[in-house]
Amino acid sequence: MASASLSDIKIIKGHDSLKLYQFNTYIAKHYFCSNCGVYTHHQRRSSPEEYGYNVGCLEGVNPFEIENIPTNDGVNHPLDRL
Repeated sequence: MASASLSDIKIIKGHDSLKLYQFNTYIAKHYFCSNCGVYTHHQRRSSPEEYGYNVGCLEGVNPFEIENIPTNDGVNHPLDRL
């Protein structure tokens, strides 16, 4: 996950497939793809002027190729080994 200002993020494709989920305080806004269920981005509760976004959703970016950044493939979760 990475961060950006609300004004720096623009959804260019698939906006109609995004579904909003809000939990507990309803301040943060979490978005997921209604077709595949992947988390795409969220407006932060702690900094409402920022988005946190899933780098794996960026066209041309492979998060497994980013050095020194821990990644999870979504199948083999580290806590499954405990």
